Amino acid sequence: MSRDALKTLFHPFEAELLAAPGKGEKVLFLGAEPGFQRPEDFDADLSMVQGFRPYVRGLEAGGYAVSPRAEGENFDAALVLCGRHRGANELLIADALQRVRTDGLIVVAGSKDDGIASLRKRLDEMVAIDGHAPKHHGVAFWFRRPSNVAQAIELLRAGNGETIVDGRFHTAPGMFSAGEIDAGSRLLVENLPKKITGAVADFCAGWGYIAAELAAHYAKISTLDLYEADFASLEAARRNVVATASLVPRFFWHDLSAEQVAHRYDLIVMNPPFHQRRTAEPDIGQGMIRAAAAALKPGGRLVMVANRQLPYEKTLSEAFSAQEEICRTGMFKVLGARR
Repeated sequence: MSRDALKTLFHPFEAELLAAPGKGEKVLFLGAEPGFQRPEDFDADLSMVQGFRPYVRGLEAGGYAVSPRAEGENFDAALVLCGRHRGANELLIADALQRVRTDGLIVVAGSKDDGIASLRKRLDEMVAIDGHAPKHHGVAFWFRRPSNVAQAIELLRAGNGETIVDGRFHTAPGMFSAGEIDAGSRLLVENLPKKITGAVADFCAGWGYIAAELAAHYAKISTLDLYEADFASLEAARRNVVATASLVPRFFWHDLSAEQVAHRYDLIVMNPPFHQRRTAEPDIGQGMIRAAAAALKPGGRLVMVANRQLPYEKTLSEAFSAQEEICRTGMFKVLGARR
């Protein structure tokens, strides 16, 4: 089921507040997600931009071509579907302003819970907002791309550029724990086995902190593979995980919940996500545990960190021959298992 903000985005066309782009027009869809239905007469060519692998797979299943980065210019219109991260939303709108032709339509929508009202107020200080419409617990607003957008683009991108964490890791808005090393990931690194050899994978690798520590401190690792669903985070990891004399990491843009892993490993480490929206979804982490079990060699080990209240032990006992709790803090637990 598509989220409400996706319905909100198309509401102005369905309600005939805006004319639907017609055949032959090119529309850039930034933050595209699967599950939408085109309103009647919305016959324009859609250029989808999405970096989250599960959404990409859903869009591709619907027959759409998808790019993880915006490409091209002189679009007739743009749709911008906003998420929870203000900085990432502002960067999407800056992209729309850069790539849509002068006087082209830009429609932005998001959830009220995610701050769409404050984003509309901020945009209204930069461009002339033509209208807005609340629907499906969200708000859509729209405007025409002015001829001079340099200042607006500069303001939207200011403060939303690259962040350097701990003096060495490159991150950007919208990534998990973009401003600091995640406490759970740090706890996992502090409780890794003393000896690690052979083929190793980092599932849900993010921008690469855990993998970088593995590469730096375990010289006998023969293979180090990073799997990450978010394209931008994986690209950051390419910069953050430095190759050594004996080790060249490999990077996989991968949906571990649905795409099989072709390689087999002696050790898998992971800090799996446990929600895509606001509420906890333990089945996401449980699916990652099963994926890890399938990707390990016989006798291979999994070491993972999780919020202490998440019920992963039963899944570990079902998928592995043995499991243990390695440590626990007030917020997290590090769990180990052997296939």
